[in-house]
Amino acid sequence: MKFLDQAKIYIRSGNGGGGSVSFRREKFIPNGGPDGGDGGNGGHVWVEAVEGLNTLIDYRYQQHFKAATGGHGQGRQMHGAKGEDVVLRVPVGTQVLDEDKETVVLDMVEAGQRELLLSGGNGGWGNVRFKGPINQAPRHANPGQEGQERWIWLRLKLIADIGLAGLPNAGKSTFLAAASAARPKIADYPFTTLAPNLGMVDLSPGERFVIADIPGLIEGASEGAGLGTRFLGHVERSASLIHLVDGTQDDVAGAYRIIRGELDAYGEGLADKTEILALNKIDALTPEARAEKSAELEAASGKRPLWVSGVSGEGVPELLRAAWAEVRKTRGEINDEGEERPAAGDWAP
Repeated sequence: MKFLDQAKIYIRSGNGGGGSVSFRREKFIPNGGPDGGDGGNGGHVWVEAVEGLNTLIDYRYQQHFKAATGGHGQGRQMHGAKGEDVVLRVPVGTQVLDEDKETVVLDMVEAGQRELLLSGGNGGWGNVRFKGPINQAPRHANPGQEGQERWIWLRLKLIADIGLAGLPNAGKSTFLAAASAARPKIADYPFTTLAPNLGMVDLSPGERFVIADIPGLIEGASEGAGLGTRFLGHVERSASLIHLVDGTQDDVAGAYRIIRGELDAYGEGLADKTEILALNKIDALTPEARAEKSAELEAASGKRPLWVSGVSGEGVPELLRAAWAEVRKTRGEINDEGEERPAAGDWAP
């Protein structure tokens, strides 16, 4: 299935049904009076976050969604039926934006979350509503109220606990395959990954989290170079970032600074997230080269990088444990010192 994370669609709620002008006509009832029923309300437009979806591809081939018009009123005080609603089913993590593509209208962050986008028009009153001592035979009824319409953008931001960042060919997809059951495309050329991939990490039955692998960034990505920063939105919700640096390249410090510069340029708090730095592809390095590259990276970043290899699996468990600790901090299960927080309702001194 093709990955699509943005879509512009037109939505319209249903018009209300018109009221009826009718008079009771029955044998032996010469003065039956008005009996026109009300029109039904128009259908609403809803948006609902559902599980099992991870792309907006359904909105690539259908961009117009219109709720049904309410039924018209009829004689004998028969009211029209309500128009059928339209429900937009979207993946968890989808944002609904205004036509300007900047104003966030709704943020669908939980499965089952259901929100009203547009209300249907009210049904018109039938002539039975207007009878009174002055006007005992009203010959008018209200038309239904017009529905609402607007253009909106749907933008998907995948919900992952940990995001992977790095230059193209830094080994992110290989690491994701080694750390989870995900099977992303892996090849020895840049931009093998063209769309985000998600992987579920199972450290134990009670220790599970999701990693998001996004296409690699290059220098100038914030200005549109390469694939740009379009997919960085998918790691905005993550607890922290795993920054993988290819240990086989000549300038590991320069590679680190490029990614940090692009994260700063993108904004949205990505540069402020906790970063777990890792020197990748150490299976291809000698012990001396590992120490040398690690020292260069530490001098540039101010932190000691972890050593990892997605091919041999060396260092992968340690890196995942470090990531799991950051996830637990975000969830409020442990504090910054790594100490367990008391559960809600538990006594604490």
